[in-house]
Amino acid sequence: MKIRSLALTGAWLILTASQANAQASVQPAQIGRWITESGNLEVEIASCGDVLCGTVTRVLANRSMGAPGQTMDAADKRPALGMKILTGLRPSGDGELGGEIYNRENAKTYAVRLTMDGAEQMLVRPYLGLPLFGKTQLWRRVSEHGQAKEAAQ
Repeated sequence: MKIRSLALTGAWLILTASQANAQASVQPAQIGRWITESGNLEVEIASCGDVLCGTVTRVLANRSMGAPGQTMDAADKRPALGMKILTGLRPSGDGELGGEIYNRENAKTYAVRLTMDGAEQMLVRPYLGLPLFGKTQLWRRVSEHGQAKEAAQ
């Protein structure tokens, strides 16, 4: 009787461990490199401990993210390269990630939601308390050659 009980306990432990490993290996679709809608930054979303963050890996231009076609006049004069502009990203349901986004133009941090729009595009929705406030941006996934991939038609 004890042997049967030990065998069942062992089988349960193996099943539990394999389920935990399967869950741990699931990665949010937002992980990877992205070019901002304005085309000024390349941002890599990756693990930062138990959350995800987004770090600027390349500066492509000096364009405003809030005013298309205009040059950015950043309130934060620190170099953008290496700056974490997305922090505390956690799954928030329906494939979204929720966290915070830092805006260099006004040196303020806002709540943000990242939602996939197909495999190669991501909606970045910053807001102040209510989702109604803030400009939604469409970021494009970067290919292995450093260019934004074209959206699937």
